[in-house]
Amino acid sequence: MIAALWGPAGIAAVSAILVALAGGLLTTTGPWYQALRRPAWKPPDWAFGPVWTTIFTLTAISAVLAWNADASVAARSALVAAYVVNAVLNIAWSGLFFRLRRPDWAFVEVLFLWLSIAVLILVTVRVSGLAASLLLPYLVWVGIAACLNRAIVRLNGPFQRA
Repeated sequence: MIAALWGPAGIAAVSAILVALAGGLLTTTGPWYQALRRPAWKPPDWAFGPVWTTIFTLTAISAVLAWNADASVAARSALVAAYVVNAVLNIAWSGLFFRLRRPDWAFVEVLFLWLSIAVLILVTVRVSGLAASLLLPYLVWVGIAACLNRAIVRLNGPFQRA
């Protein structure tokens, strides 16, 4: 019913916006975060918004291309499942790192997030090389985020319950 009204592009856009909003609401760069020691190579704070906006846009486009490339129920079910898992992991990282103040737990979680992007690429490349290639910036950025997360753990750990 919703798909008939909104179409794949509308659903992908709304989904990307909801994931971005949820992650953004969980992200607080207040005194706790500012007090963390961070490596000198950390990207500037202002870069995160534009990078994530680009990634979410590319991810939504990729999802629509992959959806339209294979109309089989099995392929579309695998695609939706991969995106749902990825969305949950994407949001969870912000909750673990910023709300629970557990960069150590967030580091373990970001490894699963990275793997979920790799699975998205594998699910997508079967039907569209272009759709899969649009996910590569996401994979690279989360790889950088994982390295940054690990560096923060090493510079500031051990962490305890907030």
